[in-house]
Amino acid sequence: MARGWDVEQWKEELAAACRFGDEEQARALVRQPGPRKARALLEAMLEEEDVLVRQAAVFGLGELGGAASVQRLEQQLVREEARVGHDGDSVAEAITASLGRLEDAGARSILLRRMHRMLGPPLDPADTCTLARALWLRRHPELLPPIRQALEQLPPGAPTALHGLSVLLEKSPEALSEWARDMSVPLNLKSEVLAVLTEEIPDALISTLPSFISTGHASLDMLENEEGAVSAYCLELLSLLLRHREHIPPRLPPEARSELRAMARTLVAARTLINCATRAAVLLRYVGLPEDADLLMTHRPTNATFAAVFDESIQALRGRK
Repeated sequence: MARGWDVEQWKEELAAACRFGDEEQARALVRQPGPRKARALLEAMLEEEDVLVRQAAVFGLGELGGAASVQRLEQQLVREEARVGHDGDSVAEAITASLGRLEDAGARSILLRRMHRMLGPPLDPADTCTLARALWLRRHPELLPPIRQALEQLPPGAPTALHGLSVLLEKSPEALSEWARDMSVPLNLKSEVLAVLTEEIPDALISTLPSFISTGHASLDMLENEEGAVSAYCLELLSLLLRHREHIPPRLPPEARSELRAMARTLVAARTLINCATRAAVLLRYVGLPEDADLLMTHRPTNATFAAVFDESIQALRGRK
């Protein structure tokens, strides 16, 4: 390590990189001190009060990997769950996500133990999303029985991401496609499936996306406000497609791309659904035609931030042959 190396500056830079989502910079910083020194620094950071520093330490230990990181993250997870307030919850979420990315077999068991601790009331359905995504990354046939058991313990009400995870673990790609097209299945349950798939969509399940797109397109005549089931479904679908924008849209069959373009055009014109409209405007860069630039210009928002997104799509479409 270079003489005069500033530990405090290193910690600040790592916390800032994690805060702003610059994972490439964060990884480079974790490697900088060397594995042994980095582990000692990161474990010491877990003892600090600053929540951003603890979250950065979680990221760093996840990058180092190995059984030692898994064991330390489990210890910290229990400590963060015992804290009162948002800070503990946010670090516990970061640990959950990190465990999902670790290859160590023990990570899956830790996630299942966290699931059972979370099941007691009060349970906010939104709190299960990070956990379900982490379990999806660590999926295995042995996961299905404990997931089913957990669902039996949940109080009746709106489906959670754990329900979506259960559907994905139970169904073959062919069965999932048929299920996605079944209009009798509640849209909010399909939204939970999409929320989990956003984390990772295996090649075998890309063939199911035309069914989800068809359902979204067929539901547009029931489009309501931002809190409605249809707009929530469209938001999840668009988020998934944009998360994997480089490799999924080009692999969609022409019929699905056509439905997706029509869906995006409808959402762009729905000015009251700004979150959907903005994502739809971005998606048109990948599935749209040059003439869609005129539609974007017509419905360009007045808000400068959203307008800039529309402008980028307009420029991209007008530059397309």
